[in-house]
This record gives sequence, C-alpha cells and structure tokens, in this order.
Amino acid sequence: MFQIDFNKPIYVHFIGIGGISMSGLAEILLSKGFRVSGSDMKESDLTHHLRALGAEVMIGQCAANIKNPDVVVYTAAIHKDNPELQEADRKRVPLLTRAEFLGELMLNYREAVNVAGTHGKTTTTSMLTQIMIEAGTDPTITVGGILSSIGGNIRVGHSDKFLAEACEYCNSFLDFYPTLSIVLNVEADHLDFFRDIDDIRHSFKEFIMRLPQDERGFLVINGDIHNVDYFLNDLKCGYVTFGKSRDYNYAAENITYDEKACPSYDLIVNGVNAGRVKLSVQGQHNVYNSLAAIAAADRMGIDRKPAIAALSHFTGTDRRFDYRGELNGFTVIDDYAHHPQEITATLKAAQMYPHNKLYVIFQPHTYTRTKALLNDFARALILCDEVIVADIYAARETDTLGISSEDLVKRINQIGGSGVYVGDFEKIKNYVCEKLAPGDLLITMGAGNVVDIADSLVGKKLSTI
Repeated sequence: MFQIDFNKPIYVHFIGIGGISMSGLAEILLSKGFRVSGSDMKESDLTHHLRALGAEVMIGQCAANIKNPDVVVYTAAIHKDNPELQEADRKRVPLLTRAEFLGELMLNYREAVNVAGTHGKTTTTSMLTQIMIEAGTDPTITVGGILSSIGGNIRVGHSDKFLAEACEYCNSFLDFYPTLSIVLNVEADHLDFFRDIDDIRHSFKEFIMRLPQDERGFLVINGDIHNVDYFLNDLKCGYVTFGKSRDYNYAAENITYDEKACPSYDLIVNGVNAGRVKLSVQGQHNVYNSLAAIAAADRMGIDRKPAIAALSHFTGTDRRFDYRGELNGFTVIDDYAHHPQEITATLKAAQMYPHNKLYVIFQPHTYTRTKALLNDFARALILCDEVIVADIYAARETDTLGISSEDLVKRINQIGGSGVYVGDFEKIKNYVCEKLAPGDLLITMGAGNVVDIADSLVGKKLSTI
C-alpha cells in the first residue's frame, strides 16, 4: 500500500475532485502542503474553492491530465475505462481508492475515531463532532451528511485527532486504521454486496479487529446487538458497552420527551447516575446514539459536563428529521431513513411530534434492498396513518429483480396498513395537497431524491441528486 505521510508532502491527483467527499480530502492535503490536482466533469462551488486553496483543477477527464503525480486517488464511481485511470495505470502510477486513501490519512493522527453501524452513523458522528469542537480539541472530521456547525461534511483541524464515519458498504471500512471505534448496530443491509447477515457480522468483526490490540485501541459497542460476545471474543483492547440495560457501562433511564419529541434522560455510567442529558433532536434512537458519543468522549478525556452541554446544542444534520416548512397548515419534515430499523425509529419519534394525522411519502432505495426486506419495510410503514409510495430509486442498480413499489403497497395493505402507490413526483405533490389538512404531519422519506418533493411543496431549492 502506498503511504501518505504528512511529513513528506507529495503530488496527489484526484479523479472526481469536485465530489463533496473527494474535495474535502483534497483540502486536507492542501492544508498540509501537498501539491494537489484533479479533474471533474463540471465546474462547481467546490472546484472554485479548491482552486482558491491552490489546487489545479481540470474540467473534463482525459489522459493528458495525468502529469506524473506520485499517486492517483479515485472513487468507486470511476470505471476502469476512465482515460485518466488507464493513463495512470500505463505510467505505473500508484492507485488508491477513496477508502484506501482515507485509511492512509488516519495513520497520520494519534487518535483516529471511526463511527460504524448499519444506521445512525451520520448522526452519532455529528454528535461527537459537536462535543469535540466545543471541547476545543480542533479535530479533522469527515462525516456522511451536511452539518451546519462545520459548514459541510469536512472540517480541516490542526490537532492529532481525526473523526470519520466508517461505511461498511463494499467493506470500505476494512481499509481504515482506527484507534477508537464505535459500533452502533449490525443489521441486514446492502444485500447487493453482502451475502447475508452472517457475512455482514463477519465484516464488522474484522473491522473491530483492526483496532490496535493493546492499550492504544478501544471499542464502544451497543450491548443490545445480537450475540454481542461474538464481536468481543478474542478482543485484546479495552471496550465499553452502551444500550438499554443498566448492566451496560452506559445506559439511559427516566426518558421523557418535550413538546417536539426531543428526549431527556438520566445518564447511568457503570450503574451510577451521572446527570441529566437533554437532547435537541427527536426520537428514542438518538438517546442511544448520544450514549455512544458520550462514551467515546469519555475515552478521549473530554470532561463530561461540557460534553453533555454540547449535546444539548446539537440540532441535527441535513435530512435527519429535518423540518422543511409548512404548506396549507400542514408541516413538512424530511428524513433520510431507507432501512426498516431507521423508518421505525423515525416514525416512533414522529408519533410524539405534534400532529393530527401522520402521512409518509416513501421512496424505496434500490431493488435489492426492497426485495430482501419487503416484509420488514411493510411492518415499519404501518406506523403512520397513510404511506404514499413513489417509484423505487434504482441508484447503482439496473436489474429490477421483479420487484416494484406496487408490491410494497400490496404488502402494507395486507397486514392492516394504509398504502397507496402514486409513483410520479408531480402526481404525489398533487395528491398530498388535496389529501392533507391543517395540523397534519407529512414526512418525505428515503435516501434518493424524495427530498425534492418536500422542498417543492414548501418552495425551497431542489436537491442535486
């Protein structure tokens, strides 16, 4: 593996430098004195920003853009027939995937914190971001969503602390080198890549074992994960558990909710009441996300009182129970939930949010996930008064596998829910405008471009997905 050493700046070229993730990684190198170039298919605010920082950015991708860099970094979206990738290979320039490059960056920090799990990663990483920034630790951060407190998804710090969201898809997190890892949950997902839940659990086990197996490594793990001992057996570094039981190292008791469904709870650490925690984000699931963040902060030596105060200041990330506005007296919320567990958590939070009737516009994400988890999706979606289902967002997939949104609606109605297939976005907007009444709550839900419906309804700028 080609090593990236901050003490020895070199010349790095990024294929797809204008992407939100790649641009942030390029910015980290620029701050360390590296020569950086890159290409993208179009101009954007990000390419203009990188040029202002000193990067050489080319619009359009061609072999001539490869000007003898020391290493080339590319994303999974770059195909093997890409002319720059082919030219770099012809010149025998070392190639790193984005995940491999990110792992190499981590080796330059004394403390590299990774947040992993099937769901909750972005929110928990963002909670820990709030804590670390308010504690003055000046971390470098990469997170999977837009976070207002850092003005995007990347923060370039100047300390020895690095915080990153660690995605399991395509085993990306197995290229990382954490010293402190959080594992929030391990559920069936990304079944277009993983064979089954056992395959997923095996990957998370490998991820955990990438921690230094001595006093330098540390694990924060949800004790409610099925057969959690599987992940803890053979572990030679320290660990703590969090979850619903007082028997875990970190637990929550006496959970209450305010008028906006934001919880407060008594923090229990090793069986002792450690104070009251108030959150400014909705839902019980965020209680457990915050427990993980507190446990990680404790490990980093951050004083608990300011850590708890920072959590009360955290108001969420883009597309996580995100208030978008009102129309005709009904409230519009957008949420990224695209897995049954996430949908259940969001709808349970919504049930405590002020409303008359609760409507959901759900856009299934990928044919593989929809087919594999069809019954779980149906059971989750009956928690609302009515679900309006859009066409499946195919993302990277081309094979429909014989599954459709109509199949999901049929299953929802079979088990006692109320579902309707509308499909087309314009028809969906017309449907909800006629159906909803003042005081109702509407949630647009999914990982695709369903947020465009929410923003169109309330007159905001549409997404670029």
